[in-house]
Amino acid sequence: MLSALRSALTTPDLRKKILFTLGIVAVYRLGAMIPSPGVSYPNIQQCLDQVEQSDNSSVYSLINLFSGGALLQLSIFALGIMPYITASIIVQLLTVVIPRFEQLKKEGQSGQNKLTQYTRYLTIALAILQATGIVALADRGQLFANCSLPVIPESTIWQLSVIVIVMTAGTAIIMWLGEQVTERGIGNGMSLLIFASIAARIPAEGANILQQGGLVFAGICFFGLAIIASVVFVEQGQRRIPVQYAKRMVGRRMYGGTSTYLPLKVNQAGVIPVIFGSSLLYLPDLVSRLAGTSGGGFQQFVQTYLVDQSSWVHILLYIALIIFFTYFYVGITFNPEERADEMKKFGGFIPGIRPGRPTAEYLQFVLSRITLPGSLYLGIVAVLPNFFLGITGSGQNQNFPFGGTAVLIMVGVGLDTVKQIESQLMQRKYDGFLR
Repeated sequence: MLSALRSALTTPDLRKKILFTLGIVAVYRLGAMIPSPGVSYPNIQQCLDQVEQSDNSSVYSLINLFSGGALLQLSIFALGIMPYITASIIVQLLTVVIPRFEQLKKEGQSGQNKLTQYTRYLTIALAILQATGIVALADRGQLFANCSLPVIPESTIWQLSVIVIVMTAGTAIIMWLGEQVTERGIGNGMSLLIFASIAARIPAEGANILQQGGLVFAGICFFGLAIIASVVFVEQGQRRIPVQYAKRMVGRRMYGGTSTYLPLKVNQAGVIPVIFGSSLLYLPDLVSRLAGTSGGGFQQFVQTYLVDQSSWVHILLYIALIIFFTYFYVGITFNPEERADEMKKFGGFIPGIRPGRPTAEYLQFVLSRITLPGSLYLGIVAVLPNFFLGITGSGQNQNFPFGGTAVLIMVGVGLDTVKQIESQLMQRKYDGFLR
């Protein structure tokens, strides 16, 4: 792997892409540390220290994870890449509901450019909505529980509006940086920015674990490496369905007669079900905080069973939501009938299965069989950190560096980036990272 990395750095154009990507990541992390105008940086740091000492749960812990801790510091990049992720998921889901979007998806590159433009508009709208909610919580003193220090000293309408505009502009800049990495750098820009945000939190979380003792730290590291190896194994796992293409004459040439396979990944949905499940679990707490209710049966139920991540109700409900959204997302993104029609159109068939409807039923049967272990795998990995809340000294499982959403995203992005570097090295006849 070191020799392949040396080959990548000695190739001029590939070296420029890698350095350009690292430069964009550095700019992104710099912006995540610059506070928004009108925000008291010393007061925020004191509130963060109080939150860490009280192990308080934050309703925005998932967004804070994706922003690399920038959210709770109310920086100019506080929202991170989360509005773009949400907008992308919504547009992808709307392609199944709205015929216009489905038609654009089938038009090729021009239609995809149009969908990308819609995603950008929706990202800005969601950024305004999320920034308004965060600023409102900070102004009311509800963003940091048990902290009476004023985060925004001058809470006038003009000052709050400026903070919302700055955060929204920061989201637009992040979106532009991600697109620049995709076009001129290595890998998917948005995914790499998320990777950088999560990786930036690992040293601090590792220090919290190290305070528990050297033996505990060594055990957690060993456990984390085992989880990462398991996640890599499952992420690479796929069911290969053999496909045979019949020979056909086109003019004077013979085409077809080849054998290939249709890969169906065990984790067909990726990390999307985990994001959906986490968002729904945080929604009741967000509603109760914005409503300003303190105490009462609903508030007590939410804090006891939904916010407390060590509660068995939270764990079981989290797993159930992940399983449901896995089937839901796979069902709308993979259409067996369309795949069967495409295979039939180009003269392909599965050995032993008739083309057309029997092929679609067979693909649906195989997909349902591998989706169940994939959903259980996502649920188990997502809730594993819930059992280590006392060891990590953190009130949120999202902060655990070797489990949950963090390890799923980091492993997925790492594998995808390494494969892209390897493909470019193979074009230059160098050995790649993966052999």
